[in-house]
Amino acid sequence: MPSIKVIASGSSSFDLSNKLGEPLTGRQRIGVIYPLSMLELSEQFGPMEIQTRLDEFMVFGTFPETLNIQSDLEKVEYLSTLRDSFLLKDLLVLESIKNASKLTSLLKLLAFQIGKEVSITELSNTLGLAKHTVERYLDLLEKVFVIKRVGGFSRNLRKEITKTFRYYFWDNGIRNALINNFNHLDSRDDIGMLWENFIFSERLKRNTYKRRYANYYFWRTYDRQEIDFIEEYGGELAGYEFKWAAKEAKKPKLWLDTYDKSHFETINKANFLPFITGSSVTV
Repeated sequence: MPSIKVIASGSSSFDLSNKLGEPLTGRQRIGVIYPLSMLELSEQFGPMEIQTRLDEFMVFGTFPETLNIQSDLEKVEYLSTLRDSFLLKDLLVLESIKNASKLTSLLKLLAFQIGKEVSITELSNTLGLAKHTVERYLDLLEKVFVIKRVGGFSRNLRKEITKTFRYYFWDNGIRNALINNFNHLDSRDDIGMLWENFIFSERLKRNTYKRRYANYYFWRTYDRQEIDFIEEYGGELAGYEFKWAAKEAKKPKLWLDTYDKSHFETINKANFLPFITGSSVTV
């Protein structure tokens, strides 16, 4: 029946891929449905909606149900249920991982290290797990779209750090549910992490939906010059610093000297909308 097309969707990505992938080789198109993006919301409601509800998105994320729920308390209850009942279902059921508490503890550790290099050895020692087990858990968590790994950028300059990784969450609400912190932005000490995670994930969503297939990195040197986010696209390099405060980051001299044809920009509250949606609004 060649005229029939089937859309198969669901949260059990491992189960779907294992059961549907092989017999449909050459006849399938696989897509990822992320939490709602600022690009989608901007096109639906206008960019001013993003500005107005920015604090909400940074704390509660953008899973569709959180946008339908009116009260903060109900949003907390929903995200807590999502965390406890569904977040790790694929791994616990389909990958036969029985130690759910270790997996949750691993995610909590990552939640406090957004924007920082993660040491597998440190995670292994803290959790009391073998390094290869930690690496397997991280790989699986990325495959079920809970986290995203980013490596260091280098063109073989000896001062650059390349063998470490940073991890981000696909949704701020899930990240906050893991550490059980839904406080408003004016009473938090992790707002820099929330902002970096939010802008990072929204940029990747935007690029995916715009079919802009880029490579992503961070950049840091042994003498602690660093850039939060490096995007390589079409043979060109762009470096971005994410700052919650409306100020410009200092441009790392070594980056400018080494990659003199690259672009550098600070993404803050004053200019973030074009970066994640392509739209802008005068506030």
